[in-house]
Amino acid sequence: MSEGAAEALRLFAWLSPGYPVGAYAYSHGLEAAVEAGDVTDEASLAGWLEDVCERGSLRNDLILAAHAHGAAGRPGDLAAINDLALALAPSRELHLETSQQGRSFLDATLGAWPCAALSAVARVLDGPVAYPVAVGAAAGAHGMAAGPVLGTYALAFVQNLVSAALRSAPVGQAAGTRVVAALAPRLTPLAEAARAAGLDEIGSACLRLDLGSFRHETQYSRIFRS
Repeated sequence: MSEGAAEALRLFAWLSPGYPVGAYAYSHGLEAAVEAGDVTDEASLAGWLEDVCERGSLRNDLILAAHAHGAAGRPGDLAAINDLALALAPSRELHLETSQQGRSFLDATLGAWPCAALSAVARVLDGPVAYPVAVGAAAGAHGMAAGPVLGTYALAFVQNLVSAALRSAPVGQAAGTRVVAALAPRLTPLAEAARAAGLDEIGSACLRLDLGSFRHETQYSRIFRS
């Protein structure tokens, strides 16, 4: 097996639904959007996800992951990027979502795919870790190319939210698959742009997601942690 093929398999394992980060427990505000009537069918789900990807948290995550990838061998820079990523979480639930998954990802990866560079990363990130920072830094420590990491991260993000929609919104599996297929071609240019973006280009225009996340903390009926 070629090195590139082995790297791809490792990346698929890291970002698969079965990786022990607890992604299934989070909807990233989608459950609140369903409750508010913002997501009611396939079309509204696609529109909501498009905004989150291109004007919200996925774009920010990709920028943070790209910078963490490049800073894997620079402890001071990596710690600063992680502090920024955690500070960007607009609500308690979204902070929990990124920090719990990030900590779980880094611990699981260090246990299953150990290397000296990743051990050095773990010493720097020994407290709460933002999920995109954990993924980017682990990939950088293993010498993996940034482009495939960001693209696969983006697809996994979309697939996880579509999975959440199947459990919380009136959207079936066929519709969810169409949403993933429609958004997939937009993820590669989004990832490419993130690689060239500076940290000062981080920003979000998804205010209803942020407000919905605050409301979700006291939502009467819910199945997700965010």
